Amino acid sequence: MNYPVWQLGFPGGLLIAAVAVLHVFISHFAIGGGAYLVLTERRAYSQNDSELLGYVRHHSKFFALLTVVLGAVTGVGIWFTIGLVSPEATSSLIHTFVWGWAIEWVFFFVEIAAALVYAYHWDTLDRQTHLIVGWIYFVAAWASLVVINGIITYMLTPGRWLETGKFWDGFFNPTYWPSLWIRTAMAVGLAGIFGLVTAMWEPPALRERVVRWAGWWLVLGIAPLLPLSRWYFHDFPSYSRAYFSGMYPQVRHALLGAAVCTGVALALALLFALLRPKVMNPVIVAVLLVAGIGVMGSGEYLREFSRYPYVINSYIYANDIRIGQVESIAASGVARTSPWVEGSAADPRADQRHYGRQLFALECGSCHSVDGYRGMRKFARGWDAKFAGEILLHLPVVRETMPPFAGDAHDRAALGSYLASLAPAIPSGTNDKEIGQQVFAIHCAMCHSVGGRRRPLDLKGTDPEAIAGMLGTLSDINPNMPPFTGTDAEGRALAVYLSNSSQ
Repeated sequence: MNYPVWQLGFPGGLLIAAVAVLHVFISHFAIGGGAYLVLTERRAYSQNDSELLGYVRHHSKFFALLTVVLGAVTGVGIWFTIGLVSPEATSSLIHTFVWGWAIEWVFFFVEIAAALVYAYHWDTLDRQTHLIVGWIYFVAAWASLVVINGIITYMLTPGRWLETGKFWDGFFNPTYWPSLWIRTAMAVGLAGIFGLVTAMWEPPALRERVVRWAGWWLVLGIAPLLPLSRWYFHDFPSYSRAYFSGMYPQVRHALLGAAVCTGVALALALLFALLRPKVMNPVIVAVLLVAGIGVMGSGEYLREFSRYPYVINSYIYANDIRIGQVESIAASGVARTSPWVEGSAADPRADQRHYGRQLFALECGSCHSVDGYRGMRKFARGWDAKFAGEILLHLPVVRETMPPFAGDAHDRAALGSYLASLAPAIPSGTNDKEIGQQVFAIHCAMCHSVGGRRRPLDLKGTDPEAIAGMLGTLSDINPNMPPFTGTDAEGRALAVYLSNSSQ
């Protein structure tokens, strides 16, 4: 609540994801690729293979250009985007791990310097010195991962840091070690994929040798991902593990995507890189690149999703509001807490919808847009202001991934009014069942399903009059259920629909 809002027209997290996945993909290659360069160079020396040595020289130029330029640019891009989208969380990370960041930047400087020396001083350094420079690069790159991994995993599992506030309690948190080895394995696999990329530029005889060598790197990197992922998942917070039960389609799709991409990469590596290296061609390599991005992107998405409703678990919510601030904002109101909103919900002269739109940007905009990705216009279709206000009162129950609304009753009414204005609609149809289905979509589908996995309702055969009577006592049945705010006719239509529907 301490910073102005940076509005893009779509959730800022989407921009962070686009920049971060590209950066993470390149940075992991930068780690594994360093070891790949040095070990391939040593292999060329030990076998007295001048052709393989020439390949390593070419690969090192490609490696330095991709990692030092695009990797560094996207790294800066991450800082730029997270500082604008989640300034409170970014500030917290900096203050909590200030010495960790300083150490990582030292490693990064050594990494960049060593990469440039390694790539552009083949003719001015003797063999031994050149190999030492390569090892210095790899150690610095992996050490950078060691530091960053502690900060990234802290955001999901802060562990004892929540009680002690100590650097090392946050750094060596419950998911630190499985995450480190997963990322190391990915680095090895990506080194193999990019080794195949540059192998396509070589003559056939050399290409076959390089393809088989790079294929081993790919297989050794991809093969341990499943057991390492199970170890990693085992240390997730209990609320996060519940998201993997199947109730969220996006999680199922990400898991399926990760599994398919991993399987494709492993199968293509075994079949074409190890068994039939002569057949390897740019099309197969392109598929491997896409599969690698798919594995990395799916993994990063699942890690991010597993933190919801927090950006730092049990400390800062996804909308950049600290947990300890919610009660004070609810008591004082948003207008008195943040200088970045105009007007006041308590002022009858203020434009309440305009004020509500500001609240939407402030509290909802990090995850939702009006239209487009997670667009609220389709979610709020048919809502009235009272119902929208009640939904805001029960957000963590409606969706476990949503933070609670921070604001007083006037703020909630203003935001509810704005949400209700996005897509006003009146259920219509030729019979009660059709109307009832639309009423269910408006008033019930955010929490329940008919025939689905999410809090399924099975009232088939129940008397419609009994169901209609239940609609007036929802808060008595469960205090977390918003009251039904539809008309009597809509309530009867909903009762008919539920009575005639089944799982």
